[in-house]
Amino acid sequence: MNCRLKTLLAVLLLSSASIQAVERNANYKESPKYLALRDSVHHAFNDADSARFYTSVKKLEAYLLKQKDLHAYYTQRCNEIVFELNRQNIYEAYKLSCDMSRELTERKLDKEMYMAINMMGHIYNFSGNKESAKKCFWEVIRRMEQEGYSESLPPIYMNLVNIIIEDDPDEALRLIDQAASIARETSPEREFDIETRRTLAYYRKGDMERFLKGYKAYKAGEAKGLSSVHGRTLEVLYLAQQGKTDEAVRLASEKLESDHYSTMAELYAKAGRWKDAYNMLRKDIAESDSVNSIILSSSMQGIQDEVQRYEKDREAALRYVYALIAIACLLLLLVLALFYIVQARRLHMREMKKAYKRALESDKMKTAFIQNVSHEVRTPLNVITGFAQVMANPDNQLSAEERRTMADMMVHNTYRITNMINEVLMISVHESAAERKLTQIVCNDAFSKIVSNFYIGKDKEQAIEMRYESTLDDEFSIESEERVVRLILIQLLDNAVKNTTSGTITLKASITDNQLMLVVEDTGSGVPAHEAEHIFERFVKLDPFMEGLGIGLTFARTMAQRLGGDVKCDTSYQGTGARFVVMIPLT
Repeated sequence: MNCRLKTLLAVLLLSSASIQAVERNANYKESPKYLALRDSVHHAFNDADSARFYTSVKKLEAYLLKQKDLHAYYTQRCNEIVFELNRQNIYEAYKLSCDMSRELTERKLDKEMYMAINMMGHIYNFSGNKESAKKCFWEVIRRMEQEGYSESLPPIYMNLVNIIIEDDPDEALRLIDQAASIARETSPEREFDIETRRTLAYYRKGDMERFLKGYKAYKAGEAKGLSSVHGRTLEVLYLAQQGKTDEAVRLASEKLESDHYSTMAELYAKAGRWKDAYNMLRKDIAESDSVNSIILSSSMQGIQDEVQRYEKDREAALRYVYALIAIACLLLLLVLALFYIVQARRLHMREMKKAYKRALESDKMKTAFIQNVSHEVRTPLNVITGFAQVMANPDNQLSAEERRTMADMMVHNTYRITNMINEVLMISVHESAAERKLTQIVCNDAFSKIVSNFYIGKDKEQAIEMRYESTLDDEFSIESEERVVRLILIQLLDNAVKNTTSGTITLKASITDNQLMLVVEDTGSGVPAHEAEHIFERFVKLDPFMEGLGIGLTFARTMAQRLGGDVKCDTSYQGTGARFVVMIPLT
């Protein structure tokens, strides 16, 4: 949530600058008809009235096309995307941006392509994908410099500053220098706001001497009637620098429209008031969770609409919708569980700083999990949606074999989504289960059936041989939880299949030091020694393109420890592939 309002403001500034550039050479913009259409769009935009806005903007776009002013036309298309971003309809904004990019490519309007790329940058930034946003903004700068749109460059540089300021203040200051240099020559009215942002960067860097000098310059400019969107934040940080933490917090609470909780947490942390900082951080996380939930719900609603539009079979479409709702509910439960854990940690003053750091780490893990799940859901859904569109198009003359192949791909990707939900549910349920159901397990019979019944998949069943080897007597048995033991072995075998393209996968059983030792060996890609423990952490995948959430090995170890044993990756194994060892006590 940090920079989203600032991002949208930057978008509007860029759009305004672009419009001004065109207005110099467009006489029609003095006409009463154009002014009426423009004002109608602005009023509807400011009122957030979607019905009025889209009616007005379409009329204005038609008028601009009639005037053959494509630059102004695509500026209004950008306003449609900004309107959807303001409503937090990320999916709709993304579709509009893709449509505009495709249209610009088809019309070979490379000169205006920077608009579509800029919109994608804001969408990525709004969604929390900073790296992709930075790539887009740098590409926008390159294209604008190439096409001579110099006066509109400073807002793009400031977008980059907003992204990197927390991680790299020095680089942010370098970008601010570039923006200020351009503004002096092309748009002096922006220079005061840029210099105010520079003063904030000095604070982030810890250069208080320059910060105070910049603050004095800001006050002098303010006395002359100048203003900056960063002025209120500057006033808050100045009070904090003067040691007036409570006044700074009160001003932040009253004046800052966004980021007030995170700013207050930072102020308390710098003052060493860790308990207050911790409480503000909890509020910031709760607010961020709320926004992320809205974004996620909005995106999923868009996906649901796409499925309903192109899917002929209503019952099949409903199954996809139910799956998406289940995922959203599960994510919500996980977020609430994390939030409850953070709230439950009430330690004395000495441990409060540690709790503060743990809350930050928890928030990062949650963001990584949401991005991981979002990727794992979006990929198969894109496949399903794409094939559904092809099959639903009456113009496509498809053979029965082609339809069967598409149906198989849709079923396979549906299974991928279902399996992902099952993995998360499985580890959640089993970790919380307290009751143990002990049964007598005849080892050779049970383990050989697991191997023989394990499904490798059609693409690998001819290339991989499954084996079971045992030094145990045929009548040997142990008393344990048979379901848990089976699930451990299934997770390890599944991991072996994912990482093996050809060769053998072997399950071995033996007795060592009054423990049952189960070994799974494969001839796959193997595991580097330095990653032997890292792979047992949640959501860790050595190959980021591998299917799954990265919790199979975590689940296997958790269940083994529940039985009093453990699961380890044998780093001393010299063969091809990897070797995982499960130790289960006999008593």
